[in-house]
Formats: sequence, C-alpha cells, structure tokens
Amino acid sequence: MVMKKSWGEKSFQIFNYTFLSIFAATMILPLIQLLAVSFSSPIAAESKKVFLFPVEFTLGTWKHILQNEVLWRSFGVTIFITVVGTFLSMLFTVLTAFPLSRREFLLKKPIMIAIVITMIFNAPMIPYFLTVRELGLMDSIWALIIPGLISTFNMIIVRTFFMGIPNDLDDAAKIDGCNDLRLLFQIYLPLSKPVLATIGLFYAVGYWNSFQAAVLFLRDQTLWPLQMRLRGFFLSPEALAEVNLVTGDYDFNTITLKAATIIFATVPIVLVYPYLQKYFVKGAVLGSLKE
Repeated sequence: MVMKKSWGEKSFQIFNYTFLSIFAATMILPLIQLLAVSFSSPIAAESKKVFLFPVEFTLGTWKHILQNEVLWRSFGVTIFITVVGTFLSMLFTVLTAFPLSRREFLLKKPIMIAIVITMIFNAPMIPYFLTVRELGLMDSIWALIIPGLISTFNMIIVRTFFMGIPNDLDDAAKIDGCNDLRLLFQIYLPLSKPVLATIGLFYAVGYWNSFQAAVLFLRDQTLWPLQMRLRGFFLSPEALAEVNLVTGDYDFNTITLKAATIIFATVPIVLVYPYLQKYFVKGAVLGSLKE
C-alpha cells in the first residue's frame, strides 16, 4: 500500500529537488562552458560568444594540448603521486586507526588527544619547510607524498568505523589462532569497503590537486605535478600557447588553451567518482556515527 504524502512533504520534496538541481547546475555549467570554449575558434572565444555550445568548432586547441610533452610529463607525475600516495596513505591510515580502535590498547586515549590536537593547531610553515628540507626531500617527488601521508580526519573516520565492528568477531578469530595482522587484513578490511572507498577518494582528490607542496619543495620543473604546471601556464600563458608566427597556426589562443587545460586537469579525477559513489555516502556516514 502506497501512503499518500502530505502537503508539507510534497513541498519539501519540490524545494529539495529544485535547490539541489540549481546547486548541481552551478557545478556543472562552468565545466560545460569551458569545454565549449576549448572547441571554439579563437575569435569566438575572445568575443565571448561561447556559452554552452562551441562556436566555429575546431580541434586545433586539443591537438596542441595533446601534443604538449611538458603537460603529459606533469600528467604522469600526478598519476604517480595519486596512485602511490593514495595506496600508502590508506595503508598507514588503516595501520594507525586499527590499534586506536582496540579496547585493550591502554594508550589509545592520550594518543588520540595528541592526534586531534594536530587538527586544531597546524604546523607553522617555516618549521614545516625546514623539517622537510632536513629529511632530504627537497626536489624529490616524495616531498609530495610523505609530509601529508596521513590525514587526521580520515584516520578518525576509519577508527570510528572499526569501533562499530562487533567485538564477537575478534573473539571468534582469536579462538581460531588469528593474530592482530590477520584480524585486520582478513576480517576488518573486507568488511570496511565503504569506508576505504570513501577515504580513498578523499586521498586521491587531495593528491590530484596537490599544489602547495610543489610550490614549497620543488624547484625542478620536470617534477611539477599537473596543478603546478597549470598555475605556471596561467601566470605565463605564452608558455602554453607557443604561438609560432612561422607556422602561422592560429587555431587556438590563450583563452581556448586555458579552457582546454582546465578540462584536461579536471575530468580524469571526476570520472573516478561514479565508480565509488555507491560506497561514498555509506562510508562517510557509518564512519562518523559511533564515538
């Protein structure tokens, strides 16, 4: 039997859908507009004739972008720090959260207090920079991974999720001779797919958008990640355009190149979300319920 919705419920539903649709449009329309600009002629882009559809369609901008070796090198660096960094961050986050979720671990409260303090008081910039320099990570790709290896917020989400797993599983596993590592990797982690997918997405997006660490620690431009390269192109558009008067190639300009570069840097990480969507909300909610 289908229950009739009250006028208030219908009104709230209409308002909710309308508000979320408008909010989604504010997120999606700028990307669509940039995509349209990237496929438009330079004259149409400069005269601001482009909105949601390309004007005077051309592939000149994308041909130039896809042939840019510097951009592809930065893309490779970003792929590396995203894949390797996400894996290492998830590994160390789980290894930190698991003992802190154990009821028999006597030092979990003072350690948790010390960890939570880092969320309130961030390390000052100069000591942070000096520490990384003394560790020998300057001009190293590991400077983009190691300093931010564990997120306190993500660790707390995983710890809270682990605390919600019934203790009966622990007792049964220990009776069968299971040690703590086997308990973690063979019982806890298979039950934790939602929260792992959630923090994995958080970490991946963070590494993909890595920018500050590159500004602070990298002088070697061959190690620049995509976001750092994008910043360089925006500060100096001619570095990206390389408009050659000898060849007379005018199928693009700095406006269309900026639009195409933003799409090039944004779309790959956006495409990951649909594959993790079914875990995302569940993991974030379950990981924040029990204290």
